[in-house]
Amino acid sequence: MINSRTLVTGASKARLDQLILSRLQPGTDKKEIDKRIWDLFGEVWCVMFTDLSGFSRGVAEYGIIHFLQTIHESERLFIPIIEENDGILIKAEGDSLLVIFKQVDKALKAAITMQKACKEYNQNKGDTEKVLLCLGLGYGEILKIGDDDVFGREVNAASKLGEDTAEPWEILVTESIKVNTSVYKDHSFNDLAHVPSGIDKAFKFTYDLG
Repeated sequence: MINSRTLVTGASKARLDQLILSRLQPGTDKKEIDKRIWDLFGEVWCVMFTDLSGFSRGVAEYGIIHFLQTIHESERLFIPIIEENDGILIKAEGDSLLVIFKQVDKALKAAITMQKACKEYNQNKGDTEKVLLCLGLGYGEILKIGDDDVFGREVNAASKLGEDTAEPWEILVTESIKVNTSVYKDHSFNDLAHVPSGIDKAFKFTYDLG
């Protein structure tokens, strides 16, 4: 009788789950398992995390339909810009987008263009209809699980900067963004007075909104 078993192939969530399960077993060499995980899923990407300012308050005041309208309009504005700059949308959760780019300069270009799109869209709009974008960017080695999810320090940093720290119109970046840009190296990167925990250095990227 031939024994059969399911083969798990590819850089997939199933493969990651299998390795994590192995890591939990008594006596397992966790360092070796960790190396295997990084060998399989470790890649260098620029991570963008977006958030809409005042969104939760707007939902409470104006209701769920207003919530859905704002999401629809923001995605209509942002997703073509992301695609034009070779970004990959990993997930959309509420008013936030998690996006990755291979090139730092393309991520910065996309961020600037997205802010300019907001400015144009907001013309002649009432305060309740405006799309006010906050952006955080990080760059470095992350765990990329197919096109379904990403994990890592720079992912966390981009999330904290975009969702918790940035004000409307701001583009906040980690030090690795500043170091690895070429097109925007002459732009101003001003130190943040209050850097979120878990981030060594962060900066406000100065750009021309037009």
